Amino acid sequence: MEQVTTVVVGAGHAGLAASHFLTARSIDHVVLDRGEVANSWRRERWDSLRLLTPNWLSRLPGHHYDGPDPDGYMTSGEVVAFIEQFAGVTAAPVRTNTAVTSVRRDDDGYRLVTSGGELRARSVVLASGACNVPTVPALAAGLPPGVRQLTPFDYRGPDGLAEGGVLVVGGSATGVQIAAELRRSGRPVILSTGEHVRMPRLHRDRDVLWWMDATGVWDQRYDQVDDLTRARRLPSPQLVGTPERATLDLNALTDLGVELVGRLSTVRNGVLLFSGGLTNVCALADLKMKRMLAGFDQWAGLSQPEVDLPPTRVPAAPRWQIDLGHGEISTIVWATGFRPDYGWLDVPVVDEKGRLRHEGGVVDSPGLYALGLPVLRRRRSTFLNGIEDDARAVTDHLATSLPVPSSHR
Repeated sequence: MEQVTTVVVGAGHAGLAASHFLTARSIDHVVLDRGEVANSWRRERWDSLRLLTPNWLSRLPGHHYDGPDPDGYMTSGEVVAFIEQFAGVTAAPVRTNTAVTSVRRDDDGYRLVTSGGELRARSVVLASGACNVPTVPALAAGLPPGVRQLTPFDYRGPDGLAEGGVLVVGGSATGVQIAAELRRSGRPVILSTGEHVRMPRLHRDRDVLWWMDATGVWDQRYDQVDDLTRARRLPSPQLVGTPERATLDLNALTDLGVELVGRLSTVRNGVLLFSGGLTNVCALADLKMKRMLAGFDQWAGLSQPEVDLPPTRVPAAPRWQIDLGHGEISTIVWATGFRPDYGWLDVPVVDEKGRLRHEGGVVDSPGLYALGLPVLRRRRSTFLNGIEDDARAVTDHLATSLPVPSSHR
């Protein structure tokens, strides 16, 4: 059986960043991926998707965007090329098309079963991603069979959908982007949203994420967050990367002709029922946005307020039900979030809700680590520009805590 000091599971930006720091410490390791480098960006993104972060924020350890459009936003293909280039520059020891089917404890560390054979490692870094499986509510099982159901993994663009209206469920970046694209294609679109994070694309002529970066909001550590569980569950902000740097919030969707309804609460006999709290959740999102922008201005010493963004325009009487038997809706897109997949992890470190038990990336099992999860060590942890500090800290802990082989005891 092959033996190696460390196995990194996942050849996305997180796994490759871990490899970079392991190499710097002369720790022998391999990086395994079930597909190719940056596999999720190749296989699990819709065609028009772009990064939410501007290009100048795209950086990995010792590697940054140096193209002609620093204020633009990378396409999926450009993200793949960026990560591939990083893998090449760092000479990461990647083994592609090598699926990990089991990770178990053994005397000196872990035994991994893969499609390319078995390995024994003293430590393992889980960098397989936070968005392996789309989250679909249980009520989806009660929908009529004539209504097609998709997740963002299934969706590629409007041409792949049948004729008819579309209900998009979820008001995160994914939901608003797909709703806008479908509406621009001429389809009737309804967006069902509960709690969401509203943001302008620009604040005082700078990208809102410039403010997040410059003010240090993204650098808040996980052990400084008041409600860490909630912070890790927050939906992605309503943003889109476009050449004109446009804001895509619920008002922009309304202007396009998208109908807004409240959170989908249940289905009864083919009838979808929506919460009546749309006004309240929109008011809360507006309030949080204003507080955030005011905080930016205070940091910058700006006392003259910028022109306020108008409050979210909520329909006077949002409908509270849709009868799917009437044929108004032919497709439902579940933009209701994602979760990691640890079905191959045979170590008791996952709680009853499928969440990995870890403290800043140090998993509750000696020699086991994680990277690339929301607010893993900082609020920026899941972004390309947030992995460097996380990967350095995790590999530092790994290097100083490696189990001593039994043959050396």
